[in-house]
Amino acid sequence: MKRILLLSVLLVAAFTVAAVWAETSGGKKRTLKPHEYGTVVMNKYSVYKDIAPVVFPHWLHRSKYSCRLCHVDIGFGMKAGSTGVTCEDNKKGIYCGSCHNGKESFSRDGEEVIAGKTVKNCDRCHSYGKNIVLKNDFYVFRNQFKKERFGNGIDWLNAEQYGRIKLKDELPDISIPREKLADPKDITLLSSEARMPTIIFSHKKHAVWSGCELCHPEIFGIKTGAKPYSMQDIFDGRFCGACHGTVAFPNTDCSRCHRYEVYTK
Repeated sequence: MKRILLLSVLLVAAFTVAAVWAETSGGKKRTLKPHEYGTVVMNKYSVYKDIAPVVFPHWLHRSKYSCRLCHVDIGFGMKAGSTGVTCEDNKKGIYCGSCHNGKESFSRDGEEVIAGKTVKNCDRCHSYGKNIVLKNDFYVFRNQFKKERFGNGIDWLNAEQYGRIKLKDELPDISIPREKLADPKDITLLSSEARMPTIIFSHKKHAVWSGCELCHPEIFGIKTGAKPYSMQDIFDGRFCGACHGTVAFPNTDCSRCHRYEVYTK
């Protein structure tokens, strides 16, 4: 009887491991819904303090601020969870507290009436698992813009180019005044795959969002070709993959980059 029980336990364990392995290795993952793409759950410390994790919507913040402002001037790391933001940090006016101070955006304390319901300001960020009424609805917001097939389903470049969104690139007492540098010329990136369209990389388009400091020299070298990379590197989250696949349009949207009718022989 004991042997049968032991065998049953081992079989259950084996099937459980197999199921977990199948779920976490290989196979196509579920495509994120437009409002989910780029969203980050910040739970490095909340779970230990019995506080709901923060749900950070990249789409809302990128509609108002440049990536450079947050990831260079304010200092957020590019990798989710790498910054280690604490409540004390925010109270001191750094990281999230740079804006959530009651001046630039709503403060950490207090409450606001949204859609007829009183909502605590802390719950507007610490919203994971809660049925919180939010002030900004993604799908109402998205309907204002030209659509794209992947990611958020928004053509962000078009929205910025035609003034449908205005990106703030500086914050008082945080950003250092600087003169804008002239945008370098476009770069032609030849594909090593036969008949794969060549990429024309636009510094001008990227500089609007990222400036120079966000990409150079940590992600890309200053000199063209200084750091050779492959599509596998990008799929693994390096080089272009630091943004494309997490917040900027994903790598599945091949034609957004490989769109010029120039082919390798």
